[in-house]
Amino acid sequence: MTDPIEPRRKTIALVAHDNMKDDLFEWARWNRELLSRYDLVATGTTGKLLAQLLDMDVTRLQSGPLGGDQQLGAMIAEGKVDYLVFFWDPLNAQPHDPDVKALLRLVVVWNIPCACNRATADFIFSSALIDSDYERRFPDYEEYRNRKVSIELE
Repeated sequence: MTDPIEPRRKTIALVAHDNMKDDLFEWARWNRELLSRYDLVATGTTGKLLAQLLDMDVTRLQSGPLGGDQQLGAMIAEGKVDYLVFFWDPLNAQPHDPDVKALLRLVVVWNIPCACNRATADFIFSSALIDSDYERRFPDYEEYRNRKVSIELE
């Protein structure tokens, strides 16, 4: 008799700008039991503080401005992130705004549920779909990948 294959644990990425960290930490503390069922990944300081606050393992990437947003974007493109909770600051420009915009674009490109505030996080994580075998539809990018490209050499 063979053992049944364990389903892959889902991964939640947690990110917050400095002015939004307290909101994320309060939300995470309130949802600690729920978060314990997932693998957690976070950027820099957010990850360090979440690990301490929740007393849980959190995979830490670089700080956002040092490349953490891009590392996380790569994980999303590789199918390694199931949900993104990104409490971003809508009122203050960030030195890495282009990286933030790229990260948010990738969650749309790869059809990843994304919460940008506490209300959306509460709705996503209280959904009946959160622990289901929900099959996320992946857009078909084959036409784009196989498009004809050419260059002119002088």
